[in-house]
Amino acid sequence: MDDHIHPILPFFFIPFFFLLSNSAALNTISVNEAIKDGNTIVSDGEMFELGFFSPRNSKNRYLGIWYKKISTGTVVWVANRETPITDNSGEFKLRSSGGPVIHSGGTTVIWSSNYTVSSTNLDPVAHLLDTGNLIVCVNRKLIWQSFDYPGDTLLPGMKIGKDLVTGLERCLTSWKGPEDPTPGHYVYSLDTNGYPQMLQKHGSSLNFRIGPWNGVRFHGLPIEDPNQFYSSEFVISETEIYYKFKLKSPVFERIVLMSDGNTVQLHWTDRIQDWVHFGDAVVDACGRYGVCGPYGVCRMKEYPPCRCMEGFGPTVQEDWKAADWSRGCRLKKPLDCESGKSDDGFKKVAGLKFPDTRGSWYNKSMTLEECEMTCKRDCNCTAYANLDVRNGGSGCLLWFGDLMDIREYDEDHDIYIKMAASELAGFLNSSTNKKKGALIIILSISSGNWEYDSEKNSTGFSTEDLDELPFFSLNSIAKATNGFSINNKIGEGGFGPVYKGVLEDGQEVAVKRLSKTSHQGVDEFKNEVFYIAKLQHRNLVKLLGYCIHGNEMILIYEYMVNGSLDSFLFDETKHSMLDWPHRFGIIHGMARGILYLHQDSRLQIIHRDLKAEYAVHGRFSTKSDVFSFGVLVLEIVSGRKNQGFSHKDHSDNLLGHTWRLFKENKSIELMNASLRDSCVMPEVLRSIHVGLLCVQHNVEDRPTMLSVVLMLISEGVLPQPKQPAFFTGESYPEHYVKSSDEYMITLPYAR
Repeated sequence: MDDHIHPILPFFFIPFFFLLSNSAALNTISVNEAIKDGNTIVSDGEMFELGFFSPRNSKNRYLGIWYKKISTGTVVWVANRETPITDNSGEFKLRSSGGPVIHSGGTTVIWSSNYTVSSTNLDPVAHLLDTGNLIVCVNRKLIWQSFDYPGDTLLPGMKIGKDLVTGLERCLTSWKGPEDPTPGHYVYSLDTNGYPQMLQKHGSSLNFRIGPWNGVRFHGLPIEDPNQFYSSEFVISETEIYYKFKLKSPVFERIVLMSDGNTVQLHWTDRIQDWVHFGDAVVDACGRYGVCGPYGVCRMKEYPPCRCMEGFGPTVQEDWKAADWSRGCRLKKPLDCESGKSDDGFKKVAGLKFPDTRGSWYNKSMTLEECEMTCKRDCNCTAYANLDVRNGGSGCLLWFGDLMDIREYDEDHDIYIKMAASELAGFLNSSTNKKKGALIIILSISSGNWEYDSEKNSTGFSTEDLDELPFFSLNSIAKATNGFSINNKIGEGGFGPVYKGVLEDGQEVAVKRLSKTSHQGVDEFKNEVFYIAKLQHRNLVKLLGYCIHGNEMILIYEYMVNGSLDSFLFDETKHSMLDWPHRFGIIHGMARGILYLHQDSRLQIIHRDLKAEYAVHGRFSTKSDVFSFGVLVLEIVSGRKNQGFSHKDHSDNLLGHTWRLFKENKSIELMNASLRDSCVMPEVLRSIHVGLLCVQHNVEDRPTMLSVVLMLISEGVLPQPKQPAFFTGESYPEHYVKSSDEYMITLPYAR
């Protein structure tokens, strides 16, 4: 294989020894030394060399690193790719303040690392390692390395991915041409939007995609037996996401993004003294991104190559007849989810490269059954799969929206596609048609916290009034919860303890057991069950049944697989799983759920159980829910609890702190640091603004939930908020005692 450049001329090495005669080692440079054009430094084992070079047929000079022991002159890294030097006046130095720099003509800065070390009496030292990595250390602490800034070559041990702490992204960028190191048109990167996957872009256009990591390899790459040359490593942690490969034996491997966009893996062979292809990412007719459109499957061995997935048909039949597949396919029968039903199921499909995972969601610890349940309950979820194929499969990967860029491939990793039950009737595997749980953290309605008129409605009910709702015997509920075992207890509220249970058919449920100390009677309990059963909304937890036996009064709800929102929002390890798209989706979903209770259901309901319970004087209105919703919005954005919030500069709670930031035009500082890579700035600022409008001191100033929903999704100018109601300690605003508005609706009524 031809190399990028001609070998460095031998006479360049002669003055090198004189220049560095005082250096401790030939692989090291300190602050008082310089690499001038014509001189080099060499790694300890003479694997790599650093100095200035010119590509073949070019007079431009670049600082680079190239192989020395093998394939002499094959460049693997270039510093000043965008700013070449046109003469031989280049010098490579270390600044005393930290970081490498290239000068031209003695003073002009051509390139620098833009890294400044904090005040120290110790000078930085640069080392060229046998890995090909140029590192800069202060007191043996790494402060900069060339491996953090790849060019067109990925060497063993070099990471491609993202540092979630610093925001540094490591990707490959092609040369503009075989003899021009200037950044070219192609970029090969590990995209971290949703579940990470490899993407190659040509300018701003997505050229092709290698599917997500399945625990062994990336989807869309050939299935290989473990090889003796290298091993792959893929890491997702709180601080970074990356891929790298390591050598197992003393061989030489590299991955290069060529100037024509081809990504090749090369292996050095001593026998022929040249690089040979070990593998490549071939972009064939099915390799181009999204060639068959949404839900279209590309098949290389057939013509035309595109077909719709089973259960789907062409979106526009005339386009397909004209060999235009860009608009893809759509379901033959629409899903039932949007209509409030829950009969949608899944079809298991194998032999595919997984669809585009940008915008997907993943969880490493969930089982496949839990994954299925979460997808079933979210109308926007279109497919699910195990995250990892090892050891029988583990983890959960969810897709939202259209499935894009699918092709037939020799993959044994199953994916489950959501379809209407009527469409699945002919081919759905019975194992995928189980009862499901819920994906997102949605509003949990506790009957003990609802407003109703007990004087009017507490009599005249019998079990016949509840015929539409299943009745469970006490024996079946006791069996499902292991006799209300403490080990099954998952929470406790004003209603009483809550237990996780498993019914005889395997369905997981949440069992709410009315406390013995409750003042609620049987008729009042029946009254509440009657109204809860009438509510149907995808953002509200569904009541599955009830039990009345002697003094025992029990409600059976669908089980929330992911638990409560606060178990994620305020957890140090889980909070990063809630990126901004998920948080904004939760905010919008809660708003629509409360709007349904206030306005869209046949019965107007005041929720009262948004886990804020700030109205403590027993007078509630729809505006109480608005206030509680506003507090939750600010908690979701900040990842901080309102109660117990503290700040070093003042004694305000979260509401007061948010108000201070808003007045100083610093609202974005409220956002949790974990969201900085996923946030959509206008959405974050708008959410904070709406949250403040909801928690205003005077009830009359707070918007309705209809206005809240419209404000969240619109781009219009929002009204300016006024001072919020500050809750500090046991202090509560006067309007909860005096405001006549707080004597609003306290009972459900027919519309």
